[in-house]
Amino acid sequence: MKHKLMIGVLFVLFGMSSLWAQTEPVEADSAVVDSTELYPAPVSHLRATDKPNDHGHAIVVEWETSADDGGGKNNVVLYQVFRSMSFDGPFDSVGTAPAGEGRFEDIGSKDRSSSSFIPDDTDLFYQIDAVTADPAIRTPSDILDPVQSSGQWFNTGRVPVLVAVLIFGLLTGIFVTSAKRGRELYVRPIGGIEAVDDAIGRATEMGRPILYVLGLGTAADVATIASFTILSRVAKRVAEYQTELIVPTYDPIVMSVAQEVVKSSYFDAGRPEDYKEECVFFVTQSQFAYVAAVNGIMLREFPATNVYMGKFYAESLLLAETGSLAGSIQISGTDEIAQIPFFIVACDYTLIGEELYAASAYLGREPKLLGSLKAQDWAKAAVVVLAIVGLVAANFGWLEFPTLFRVID
Repeated sequence: MKHKLMIGVLFVLFGMSSLWAQTEPVEADSAVVDSTELYPAPVSHLRATDKPNDHGHAIVVEWETSADDGGGKNNVVLYQVFRSMSFDGPFDSVGTAPAGEGRFEDIGSKDRSSSSFIPDDTDLFYQIDAVTADPAIRTPSDILDPVQSSGQWFNTGRVPVLVAVLIFGLLTGIFVTSAKRGRELYVRPIGGIEAVDDAIGRATEMGRPILYVLGLGTAADVATIASFTILSRVAKRVAEYQTELIVPTYDPIVMSVAQEVVKSSYFDAGRPEDYKEECVFFVTQSQFAYVAAVNGIMLREFPATNVYMGKFYAESLLLAETGSLAGSIQISGTDEIAQIPFFIVACDYTLIGEELYAASAYLGREPKLLGSLKAQDWAKAAVVVLAIVGLVAANFGWLEFPTLFRVID
């Protein structure tokens, strides 16, 4: 009886050990499930499109963020974007987007030799990886259908600029046509230019020369080109009054142009025989050596009038102060904003900024110059009026009006 009882206990123990042994594989299976849960959910609803309103070589990739973006044990910290020119790869990383971001602009270079070059009109394939804090734990997305980049002829975000250019061009054409037909276009008198005739008359009475300085610009600078027009007016008056003119130049090409301008002015005044080619001469292309030479002319010749028109730099105050010591009437003009204060304090008359360009139109009376000047005045008036209306509209909550003038790059 005892033997049978012991044998029964042994069978029970053996059966329980078998049950324990069978439960171990189940625990191993649950461990495998936990390891797969370490990987985050992939991104969804991927789409790639050509970037609009650009020169090409750019793709916009958008997606809905991973379900594990924003917290949890599988928290996504960034999205890595891959690109390939083939569905089968290889895929190269082109950038990353931070967690919470569902958009990436793949902007490539237009240089074919660059590693970031994106060819236009070529199939491109994209894939997005949802990456956790451990870069090795990531989940790739499906591969997107092919997309191609291309350039656009016109940026639709800049329609307001196009409208403004067309309106300004129309105004310019209207005023230029009016000027060519002989219509008198009013231009506000400029004090410095009005004083030129008086200054030339003063030089004639005193028997002293007029010094005209074209500045340190080249013949391609707009300020120098405007100065040539003013020089033409001054030279014509000098020829009529038979006064001496001195024009030291900094640039050889400027010298050649200035000689032709002065010569033509003497012809227009009916005194070609009085023109002296040596009145316009080249000095040097060393900035302060040029200034020293001009200052020496001022202190030797004591010109009655000094005219500074063109592009000036650090030498502006040196010239103006020396001219003031020589007792000359000084008229200046430049588009260099940093030099205008020095001319204002040291000269009798100063053309500020664009007044230099207006002066060339005022003196030359050229229809194209006058027409563009009047168009600018009307355009400035329109800008001021629209700015005031826009301010009022914004304060009253009429945001549709300011939106009409929004420019998108």
